[in-house]
Amino acid sequence: MKKAFTVLVLLAAVLAIATPLVAHHGTSVYDTKNPVTVSGTVTEYRFVNPHVILFWDTKDAKGTVQQWSAEIGAPNNLERSVGWTSKTIKVGDQVTVTGSPSKTGTFTMISTPEKILVNGKKLLPTDGIGGRAGRDSAQ
Repeated sequence: MKKAFTVLVLLAAVLAIATPLVAHHGTSVYDTKNPVTVSGTVTEYRFVNPHVILFWDTKDAKGTVQQWSAEIGAPNNLERSVGWTSKTIKVGDQVTVTGSPSKTGTFTMISTPEKILVNGKKLLPTDGIGGRAGRDSAQ
């Protein structure tokens, strides 16, 4: 009886810890069925945990500046999988980002490195494994 109670308490503790982690990585706030593509000029690039965030300005049809942002992924995953670093994207770069926009109508989206062009180019590894993307390939 004591052993069963201990197992039950441990199971409850694991579920209590795991549930918020699963909820955090959901995409329910994004419209994954209707991706958008937005181009503009980079204003900020945050290569920080828990997610890399890219900020850029674009203009709508009336010429009004819209300040967009995209959540891209965890920095350690981006560095290992596609070679991105804190120097891969610079303020002033021209970007074209395709991703799933926010359902709330704000100028934010979730995207992946494969759906981002910087100065007209995809920034993927040069050797396929552990390569350095974009500007970092010469370092």
